[in-house]
Amino acid sequence: MGSHYKPTDQHVDQVWDTPTHSEIIDLTKMHVEAMEVTDDDLVWVQAGMHHVLLTTIGRKTGNEHKVALPTWKNTDGDRIVVASFAGASSNPSWFINLKDKKANPRVKVQVQNGKFWSEPEILKGDERSETWNQLCADRAWYETYQGKTERIIPLVKLPETEPI
Repeated sequence: MGSHYKPTDQHVDQVWDTPTHSEIIDLTKMHVEAMEVTDDDLVWVQAGMHHVLLTTIGRKTGNEHKVALPTWKNTDGDRIVVASFAGASSNPSWFINLKDKKANPRVKVQVQNGKFWSEPEILKGDERSETWNQLCADRAWYETYQGKTERIIPLVKLPETEPI
């Protein structure tokens, strides 16, 4: 991590054990259900991190899939989600669906007090590097996750394209 990156007001220290991949799937299912029925901070702000409810369309099934993801804002105020899956060897299914632009030219994003369509952007090159370094200054565990996998953990920008 570059020493010129300083933590922001989104800095969180990890004070929990990373759940297993199967626990992540179960926890996410419960979290999604709660997010759909309340705007309460106890649901939308977990472990000091704001979350989004991301809806993608299955690239094979055409079905809606919902996932709760911690979000982080870059210096431009765009929401960034991380396809880390706690350092698993393969990308999470939400990211594989999102990457298929034919199935997902845009995705539905629900935030604590609203919803919007987003045309997601998978970060590449210098923008990804800069964003990754600042993100890891705030949330160091992502570096740990990167160390567990040979894949480059994707970062996805979710700009607010159109209100719902």
